[in-house]
Amino acid sequence: MIWVSQILQGVLLGGYYALIACGLSFMFGVMRIINLAHGDLAVLAGFLVWFIAGQTGINPFLALALVIPLMAALGWVLQRTMLERSLRAGELVPLLSTFGLAIVIENLLFEQFGADTRSLAPYIGGLSYDSLTIGGQIYLSYLGIIIFAVAVAILGGLHFFLGHTNLGRAIRATAEDIDTAELVGINSRAVYAAAAAIALATVAVGGAALGMRATFAPYAGPAQLIFAFEAVVIGGLGSLWGTLAGGIALGVAQNIGATINTHGFLIAGHVVFLAFLALRPFLTSLNAKGRIKALLRRAA
Repeated sequence: MIWVSQILQGVLLGGYYALIACGLSFMFGVMRIINLAHGDLAVLAGFLVWFIAGQTGINPFLALALVIPLMAALGWVLQRTMLERSLRAGELVPLLSTFGLAIVIENLLFEQFGADTRSLAPYIGGLSYDSLTIGGQIYLSYLGIIIFAVAVAILGGLHFFLGHTNLGRAIRATAEDIDTAELVGINSRAVYAAAAAIALATVAVGGAALGMRATFAPYAGPAQLIFAFEAVVIGGLGSLWGTLAGGIALGVAQNIGATINTHGFLIAGHVVFLAFLALRPFLTSLNAKGRIKALLRRAA
């Protein structure tokens, strides 16, 4: 039963990884930008929720409702002022720009809040540690279940949004071919700004989840970026549901690794990530062969 418990807890942990990686995957899928400031923006959102909850005494979930539009506005501004200009200069410049942004965010947070770790757990009471017991041996965190459900809801909502709204279809068209999209009247600048706003709105939710389930500090962003990046790559760059699958694979691997060896939590996740990278050409080849066979069947 201990293995079943660890796998289920790994699935819930994967929901958090998918949530934190959602914005990274969405931004890459639309603008082909790997945002190296992604983890630090999540930490920034966590600090904003923590600050508002601490100063006003309101519930962190209500504070998050205020932070989401703030982060969305920040995403819009960043796209219009920094990312848009970076994209014009080539593929490397956005990486350097977001790396510089990450350093600025880290140092500003350190200057404002110091190096002490913070957490939103004291503001949510028993939700931070209460768990659901199954069969007397399996324990599932209520907070983990909520985070997983929110991750599925956001990913499902984005999937529906991209397929069934005018703005969503415009985002997909721009991501597919920006020149053709502009020829049919789509404003690519507005689409990119909207995509960046959506991505950072999801980052706000991920940052709040980080603060509720663990502690965070000004320099905690790079670790979250690594987890998000691994989940996105395992699941497939730009694939929303793939991000959930990648997060679950990463979370389950980490939990099983920790069960085998107390120091195996991070190592197991990295091993799965590297193994996937090594096998990816083979898997891509199999997928291509499967598509060719399907086309030949249809032709026959």
